[in-house]
Amino acid sequence: QVQLVESGGGLVQAGGSLRLSCAASGIIVRVRTMGWYRQDPGKQRELVASITIDGSTNYPDSVKGRFTISRDNAKNTVYLQMNSLKPEDTAVYYCACIPRTHSWGQGTQVTVSS
Repeated sequence: QVQLVESGGGLVQAGGSLRLSCAASGIIVRVRTMGWYRQDPGKQRELVASITIDGSTNYPDSVKGRFTISRDNAKNTVYLQMNSLKPEDTAVYYCACIPRTHSWGQGTQVTVSS
């Protein structure tokens, strides 16, 4: 059974940084394409970062240059380093395999104050 547990969210001022973690069990992250998504209430869930098996990363323009996805194969964990945070980055953040073949985790709340 696949389980992804997100952590590291919190309240931060605009311009600050956070690092999110996604601890995986039931899958091996180094052999899967992994992604970080976010969802604000009333909005669609959006993909904000992805990392492929060969380590290639991809970001939408809204976070490019500010967010960095990485993984630690030994810890079977995926990270999202978020710098220069903006109030519009406020959302619940989730990690998932791409394509997703499992239920969403509980996510971790990120709140950026202006």
